[in-house]
Amino acid sequence: MTNETPPDDRHGAGERTPSDGETETVDADDVPAHWTRARRMPDGGRTEDRGHDTLLGESGDDAELDRGPFERWVANAIKNPERAYRAMFYTATVFFLVTTLFPFYWLLMVALTPEGQQQDIILTPNGFNPSAFIEVFQVLPFHWYVFNSFVIATASTIVVLIIASLAGYAFGRLEFPGKVPMMMLVLVISFFPPAAFFIPLNDLFNTSFFALEPITGDGTLYNTPGAMVLPLSAIFMPLAIFILTTFYSQIPEGLEDAARVEGTTRLGALFRVIIPLSAPGVATAGVLTFIAVYNEFFFSFLMTDGQPENWAPILEGILGYQGQYEVMYHLMAASSIIGVIPVAILVIVAQEKIVSGLTAGALKE
Repeated sequence: MTNETPPDDRHGAGERTPSDGETETVDADDVPAHWTRARRMPDGGRTEDRGHDTLLGESGDDAELDRGPFERWVANAIKNPERAYRAMFYTATVFFLVTTLFPFYWLLMVALTPEGQQQDIILTPNGFNPSAFIEVFQVLPFHWYVFNSFVIATASTIVVLIIASLAGYAFGRLEFPGKVPMMMLVLVISFFPPAAFFIPLNDLFNTSFFALEPITGDGTLYNTPGAMVLPLSAIFMPLAIFILTTFYSQIPEGLEDAARVEGTTRLGALFRVIIPLSAPGVATAGVLTFIAVYNEFFFSFLMTDGQPENWAPILEGILGYQGQYEVMYHLMAASSIIGVIPVAILVIVAQEKIVSGLTAGALKE
């Protein structure tokens, strides 16, 4: 008797059990259509993610459109730094031209405008009157005022450079007790306003000294160059000391030692070796002192009576065109331009030394 396994009724009556191969075929046919399409897509069918990315791109464009002009400029500057550098350069140039050169241009326009027509000046002179540059010397001896300021500034610069060179050598190259406190004292004194010294100096310069009578006549320093050279030299001395101390301390010790081996003294080494090697620093200190003294008004106004024969400075001459009932603005402008010429020539001649002196020490070798 043959034992037969009864058919499996799980598939229903009349259904047969598929083989393995037929099962795979049925499974492939039973896969949903959208799964089949997704399997054929290169991105795996992530249509929703792709749409989400598109939405993000659209929101980024909207954010780009919502940016203000400054934000867009910053974004472009980050992408292109050269563009930002050019913009900064042009901005600095325009600022320099407006704040520095435009006042001189306006002085020139006022000087070329005839008297009594200055109120109608816009950007060009209201008329043309170059004779104002000649009238300056006819109304007042303006050349004497310029000469007085030049002499006072030159004398003050010489005094400052000599004393500051000695002090700078001591502070920069020597070691002695109290060096740091003395430097701090010089720094503190430089912060005092010039007006704080006026009362004692005015009393001193108006006091008669017997030893000065053969020189000044009345024995006082009032209406003499000394009344301006001494205080102005003291006021601008700290700046020169700090500049020269920095330069003198950078000179190698071997150069000074070689000079001293040859028989020179410390003072000789200072003037023969150190100062020539520190020419940019000396030129910077000298030019800055000269310009400051040349333009100084406070002590120059109070220590003289305003007359050119009594060493009144250039600012007294400019104010001399301002009378009780009349102000000659065109002559004041012309005299201001003439007064700037000596300083401009000095700066042009010494500009290379000034730049190298001001930038010395910026790079460490």
